[in-house]
Amino acid sequence: MKIIRVSDVMTRNFVSVSPDTNLLECAKMMVKKKVGSLVLVNNRKLVGFISEKDILWAMVKKSKADLSKINARDIAAKKIATIKPEATLGETIEKMKKLKFRRLPVIQNNEIVGLVTVKDILNFHPEIYPELEELSQIREESEKLKRIKEAKDKSFSREGICEECGCTDVLYKIDGRLMCESCKNSI
Repeated sequence: MKIIRVSDVMTRNFVSVSPDTNLLECAKMMVKKKVGSLVLVNNRKLVGFISEKDILWAMVKKSKADLSKINARDIAAKKIATIKPEATLGETIEKMKKLKFRRLPVIQNNEIVGLVTVKDILNFHPEIYPELEELSQIREESEKLKRIKEAKDKSFSREGICEECGCTDVLYKIDGRLMCESCKNSI
């Protein structure tokens, strides 16, 4: 992994838009192109970067404003972590892990030349998959332990049939009986 460079795996045909593109158009572009982020470019210069999380944030925080009236530059991060095309995959993975990013714009001579994503790295370097499978198993076991702890707590159950009214809902254990929230509140 030390000799493989970012330029070997990066996406050269990344999806970019003008910084003046409104968020509604950005969202449509993401859906149409099936991507999770857009690079804001002005004359091959990186101006900003927005992801689906940024658009979702704007929808929640600025819900009164129409998405077609908010420009991409208004919500895009101004300071952007980037990487050079000659960086190794090892350096790239470390940077992504440290910053908790799934994608990095690739910059050469102050111009954007590509975008490297976790998916690009995994497609090029499938030997990482066994480690990811192990990590997935650890997460799954952790979730199981969490569910077991919740079940032992018995203050509420996930979902079932209420012993009081017979409706299917999230159940709470009250006086040894499993009840939905409305029956619990009526006691």
